[in-house]
Amino acid sequence: MKVTFLGTGTSHGIPVLTCGCPVCTSTNSKNQRTRCSIWIEDAATSVLVDTAHEFRLQALRANIQDVDAVLYTHCHADHVFGFDDLRVYSHHRHKEIPVYGNQQTIDELHQVFSYAFRQTQRGGGKPQVRPRVVEAPFKVGTMTIIPIPVFHGILPIYAYRVGSFAYVTDTNRIPADSLDCLRGVDTLVLGVVRYEPHSTHMHIDMALELVERLRPRRTYFTHISHLLEHEDTNARLPQGVEMAYDGLTIDV
Repeated sequence: MKVTFLGTGTSHGIPVLTCGCPVCTSTNSKNQRTRCSIWIEDAATSVLVDTAHEFRLQALRANIQDVDAVLYTHCHADHVFGFDDLRVYSHHRHKEIPVYGNQQTIDELHQVFSYAFRQTQRGGGKPQVRPRVVEAPFKVGTMTIIPIPVFHGILPIYAYRVGSFAYVTDTNRIPADSLDCLRGVDTLVLGVVRYEPHSTHMHIDMALELVERLRPRRTYFTHISHLLEHEDTNARLPQGVEMAYDGLTIDV
């Protein structure tokens, strides 16, 4: 199985508009971060986790030719605003693309993208999707997906586990049962915004404490703000933990 980091930035993206900080003005491409999303693929199945603002550009860069499903973590703008570009893939497949999430996420998708779910005139085009509320493990093609409840501040959202890989972003609280679901993970991805504590996201020390508890073989940080410079932060992280960057592909 292969995982591609389509985007690794926070909701602002990096460079941040109007910002002249060293990260936003850096010439290192690893400091240039589009909004957060990943692509999971094996020989038979292609799955997205979230569709960020820049999804079209991310998909072109990664050469994504097909999408079997989308796993939504939650319905914040930076995680869903590429939704409309799913219409190309549903047209290509000649069938609906299943999109998964918790009840609140699916309800909010209906509200934000209401045009996609109501009867409209012929022509124009819109994504053909099939929303599915999930609370237990489910199958997408050859993959078994485990939705894992976590909290983004007070908002209940999902992390996802596929085999020995887990993707946990936009959280600062993981219930005990969910923590148990993450045990035994070999490759862990965590959303980490900065060094200082944050009200709805992990900061570096919190993330490293979680890594120490779970002891995955390797960990990647994503959902990174302009407060973390790629090379400098990497140099401070322990062995087995590193910063992800847009376009990074790993084998799982």
